[in-house]
Amino acid sequence: MKNYCIYRVFSPLTHNLMKMLNIELIHNVDTEYSADSVEWCPHKNFRDIFACGTYQLEENKEGEEEKPCQRKGRIYLYEFEKHTKSLKELQRIETAAILDMKWINCNDNELPILATATALGKVELFQLEDPELKLIDSIHLKSDDDNILALSLDWKQGSGENNENQILVSDSKGNISLLNRTNERNMEILKTWHAHNFEAWICAFDRWDQNRVYTGGDDTFLNVYDLRTESRILLNKSHAAGVTCLLSHPVREHVLLTGSYDEHLRTFDTRAMRAPLSEINLQGGIWRIKSDPREHNLMLCACMYHNFSIVHLADLNAPTLTGEFGEHTSICYGADWDLNFDEGDDGLNMATCSFYDHKLCVSRVS
Repeated sequence: MKNYCIYRVFSPLTHNLMKMLNIELIHNVDTEYSADSVEWCPHKNFRDIFACGTYQLEENKEGEEEKPCQRKGRIYLYEFEKHTKSLKELQRIETAAILDMKWINCNDNELPILATATALGKVELFQLEDPELKLIDSIHLKSDDDNILALSLDWKQGSGENNENQILVSDSKGNISLLNRTNERNMEILKTWHAHNFEAWICAFDRWDQNRVYTGGDDTFLNVYDLRTESRILLNKSHAAGVTCLLSHPVREHVLLTGSYDEHLRTFDTRAMRAPLSEINLQGGIWRIKSDPREHNLMLCACMYHNFSIVHLADLNAPTLTGEFGEHTSICYGADWDLNFDEGDDGLNMATCSFYDHKLCVSRVS
């Protein structure tokens, strides 16, 4: 990760009419450490739970002996009660600095697991129980350099006899690693390959073809790989700066969204990826993209040096900026939608977090 208020939300209506909606800041929390990731738990019994990850660079104090900078972090676990709108901190865990985190979308009869990518080049797994996070496994990425950082990760849930879980991980040396979690609940590295000349900021499975994976790097390239042949099948050069985030659309097959330091949100048809279907300039560079849990047409985007923006994407060829949230005063990194909503409710909740002002916000868009 590079260390580089008025709230407006609109809802696209039929016939291109636009109606301004309300956005209400419900909670504003000081995370003490710089905050960079927010992930809401998808398990149906724990959808009132979300985690926030932090990254704190501990520099040498004046007069102290020079020593390598330490990257420390903290995981916060929160409970948000949607009816009372109360927010409760359940737990905080001291860790190495966190750069990304993802919950596995597990079966209802399994306990949810949170995977974290750390500044020590590790992937760590925490199981949610009680509810409390407990460290259950950890693995270090292969590297000749002790300073390697794990930058992003994505889960793939297996469906074969072994019911294996796989995790795709990108790192600061431009590598991508495929990890496997066996029935014995041990992680192993299946393969590692060099994908980018600089930091591999992001990686993702295709939700519709999980032999197909995407990677984005600081070299401005978007790569597509086939895990069966272990070969790159496409190199896309549409981005003018580093590719920082990817979203394989959860309900639309053949649709991929990308974000970049060049400030553009792009949509691609994965069957013909030489050029994007559409693009929109959101300003500030885009670090994360999350689709809303109801209709998956609203894309919540963390626009690093600008704000958090919401893009309406019912028409893949015509993305529209439909909302901006300007509460944060520092780098906007982490964002996610609350998955615990009522079908008859006309609003959604979201959590956002930012870096140097170490701020976590829970807000309501209605």
